Amino acid sequence: MLGAQGAALARGLRGLTHSWRRDSRALALVRAAGAARAGHGQPPAGPGPRRRRLSLSAAAVVDSAPRPLQPYLRLMRLDKPVGTWLLYLPCTWSIGLAAEPGCFPDWYMLSLFGTGAVLMRGAGCTINDMWDRDYDKKVIRTANRPIAAGDISIFRSFLFLGGQLTLALGVLLCLNYYSIALGAASLLLVITYPLMKRITYWPQLALGLTFNWGALLGWSAIKGSCDPSVCLPLYFSGIMWTLIYDTIYAHQDKRDDALIGLKSTALRFHENTKRWLSGFSVAMLGALSLVGANSGQTAPYYTALAAVGAHLAHQIYTLDIHRPEDCWDKFTSNRTLGLIVLLGIVLGNLWKEKKTDEVKKSIDSRIEN
Repeated sequence: MLGAQGAALARGLRGLTHSWRRDSRALALVRAAGAARAGHGQPPAGPGPRRRRLSLSAAAVVDSAPRPLQPYLRLMRLDKPVGTWLLYLPCTWSIGLAAEPGCFPDWYMLSLFGTGAVLMRGAGCTINDMWDRDYDKKVIRTANRPIAAGDISIFRSFLFLGGQLTLALGVLLCLNYYSIALGAASLLLVITYPLMKRITYWPQLALGLTFNWGALLGWSAIKGSCDPSVCLPLYFSGIMWTLIYDTIYAHQDKRDDALIGLKSTALRFHENTKRWLSGFSVAMLGALSLVGANSGQTAPYYTALAAVGAHLAHQIYTLDIHRPEDCWDKFTSNRTLGLIVLLGIVLGNLWKEKKTDEVKKSIDSRIEN
């Protein structure tokens, strides 16, 4: 009798032990899952995959902003800053070319134009999304844009646009009178270029005319007026560059665009895209070479142009226009291309001082002799 009771008690204890172990394992799993959801930054002990660390990318910064503010930041495309770079870089080229021989570009102007690029790119995106809200709903890639998704009303978009343009005007008023008038003249392009995709297969040309206005404005902000021999070929080279990268960009949406009746150079060129891009690349490099000749550029500048040519050749040769992911990668790589041009301008300008010093020493030695 006692033996039977003892056996039953032992079985009961073993059952409780197994139940406790199962509960402990379940609690441990729940705690681990909770820690993963909380995003603890501590890596696990020993070998194994590391958890995602804190990201300082533009998209992560926007995601960490207060929730009511996030739709407005996305409307400005602050989570996708490559477009701001592509607007800003032609300004930096112009400012760099206008610098005195042997000097770095004007840092105040670079910061001023950087602020203006963020504001004007945001204003342009706001205008674009207001015009295209009905079209954006029909395109997979753009359906979640704040206006198309209903996160921001048209009235609030107007108010937000007014705030951006007011701040941009404040930046513009920091420049000389010639540059104020020149900058104000670009507003018509900013407002109308989003409409071009309804009218022509060349909306990328309209974007190029708009996005590269800084190639004129940067020089005038330093010099007080434009030098046509430098500014016009620089502006033209920027337009060719925009035709390259935005045609690649447009290939992401060509199927949806064709279905809803929008036009682009991607639809115009079709399988001949690489030939057109090659022609635009030759025109861009030719114009930049003319800029160098007219501004007295030196060896580092032309070395940078050679690197730009290699970059464009690789970009076009490896481009797969039927893969949206590859089109996006090639599009974003143009920020690097623009920075190479800027580096060539800065180093080429610094090289001028060395070259000038050598000439002076040669002249002095001749006079002494």
